[in-house]
Amino acid sequence: MGKTRKSLDFPKPQLTNSQRKIAISLSSAREVLDFLNENSGKPEIALHFVGKRRISNLHRDFFDDPTPTDCITFPYHDPYFLGEVFVCPEVAFDYASSEGGDLEEEITLYVVHGFLHLLGYDDIDPKKREQMRKEETKWMAKLAKNHLGVRIIS
Repeated sequence: MGKTRKSLDFPKPQLTNSQRKIAISLSSAREVLDFLNENSGKPEIALHFVGKRRISNLHRDFFDDPTPTDCITFPYHDPYFLGEVFVCPEVAFDYASSEGGDLEEEITLYVVHGFLHLLGYDDIDPKKREQMRKEETKWMAKLAKNHLGVRIIS
């Protein structure tokens, strides 16, 4: 879900991890970001891994919904910076646990999902959601073919 903002109350670092529940390999996340940027021809994006409290606060403050969500995006109107993606690995853990999925794949999917929101894809109405799912599948396959994905540190 995206919401256009000119800036947030903090600088635009490219990659941060403020949550501590799931040990994310930031180098693997950097590789995913670099791949998305290089293979889409789009400007840089920032990626923030956050906990449930932070994602819930963002969801409440910008979307009037206080519940945790998978990712939130903030597009920028800047030719060199596409925007920010906030991903909650705890939500990915909950989903992967309940559905029997792979946590690393789920977190990577959230990064791709957020990236697609920044590119203008939407998942509100069914027809647009179907198109976004096709793009997610395409990008996830490209990442897998290149042995890329967000990794968990054991």
